[in-house]
Amino acid sequence: MQPILRLQDVSKVYPNGTAAVQEANLEVGEGELISFVGPSGCGKSTIFRMAAGLSAPTAGKIEVLGTTPEEARRSNGISFVFQEATLMPWSSVRDNVALPLKLRQAPRKVQDEEAERALELVGLQDYAKALPRQLSGGMRMRVSIARALIANPRILLMDEPFGALDEITRQTLQEELLSIWRRNPGMTVLFVTHNAFEAVYLSNRILVMTPRPGRISREIAVDVPYPRGDRFRTGPEFGRFVGLVNESLKH
Repeated sequence: MQPILRLQDVSKVYPNGTAAVQEANLEVGEGELISFVGPSGCGKSTIFRMAAGLSAPTAGKIEVLGTTPEEARRSNGISFVFQEATLMPWSSVRDNVALPLKLRQAPRKVQDEEAERALELVGLQDYAKALPRQLSGGMRMRVSIARALIANPRILLMDEPFGALDEITRQTLQEELLSIWRRNPGMTVLFVTHNAFEAVYLSNRILVMTPRPGRISREIAVDVPYPRGDRFRTGPEFGRFVGLVNESLKH
């Protein structure tokens, strides 16, 4: 099967001489949920920005959905959820979610209908008229996820979206993400996290990166069927996978 995302010998050196990524190679298939883990500054976010067409590689080639990252982003084949929710504080939740369709000049009726659909996916349909300041941190992140989902992307890039949340909210959003992913079997999710527990719980593959300049040093397949729940999270198999990730990070 043709991969929907491919990195071939991709490197990134910033103008100040910082080598962020070195000869990264990766193939991603449709419908995967893959986590990237590694120390701070190892190039995880840089890889995501290059895959989204927000930054160009210094060397190597990136192919997304059979075309360039820039073209994939313009055709709404790829969406990005950042570490911060980055919502417009003056606009309602519905209008924040509908922003991608507004930029495409979709009819207002379509914007509202699709925003309602996306808000239902994240359980916020009752907050459509609220302003961001009226929401908790976890709810604001749900709005950000709904905004990314409104264009029905085939690839969803999530750059440590739950890192600033408390553990209970974090686990709740992990469950919601898995629920959304499983209801959209063609959607591929790439997820950056510093949390080995989160990576193991969410992913079917974990990619461990080296310190800067970042390279993908190890791949760990989490061959545990979905749905996963508390029995997996508290069981010995979960601990074994977390140990593998932590051991890989140390070495």
